[in-house]
Amino acid sequence: MSTLRIKNRVITDPPVAEFLFSNTRSSWLWLLLRVWLGYKWIDAALHKIDNPAWVQTGEALKGFWMGAVQVPEQGRPPIAFDWYRSFIQFLLDTESYTWFAKVIAYGEFLVGIALILGLFTGIAAFFGGFMNWNFIMAGAASTNGLMLVVAMLLILAWKVAGYIGLDYFLLPRLGTPWRVKSAAEVVEPPTNKLARA
Repeated sequence: MSTLRIKNRVITDPPVAEFLFSNTRSSWLWLLLRVWLGYKWIDAALHKIDNPAWVQTGEALKGFWMGAVQVPEQGRPPIAFDWYRSFIQFLLDTESYTWFAKVIAYGEFLVGIALILGLFTGIAAFFGGFMNWNFIMAGAASTNGLMLVVAMLLILAWKVAGYIGLDYFLLPRLGTPWRVKSAAEVVEPPTNKLARA
């Protein structure tokens, strides 16, 4: 009786993925996407920060949530999932809009600044994408779908997305991610040999 064992098999990324998500030469592409996305977040935030219905009373968010939880007699409701509608209804019932509106307004601003500066780009993109996801779940499509896709790409490219930015200085201090591999560390593609015992 023989058994088949696979040892030390390395599955490499396709060259395009390697270039986009691990090669610092792609950082110019990520810089453009970062700045665009950061600008969109800052622009959205400034409209809220300048509006007392967002940062003082929270009435703007309350109105958005009230429209989102409505279930019309005909047609589809803005929120497709009952569990999410219940969550938003809970936030309305507890008057969470009074403080949550400030979190959204200033959170959007901070995400935008971090993306433009390339400051913890992957983390900033995650929080931006999370906000986009919540807006979509609440029935506000708008540009949120495109922004969510760009945020997900920035998360995948976290190693190089902030290379032209503050991440260039901060991430190495945290021990990640850039160092040049020595010749001994470069792994050749596997020859697809299988060991039989």
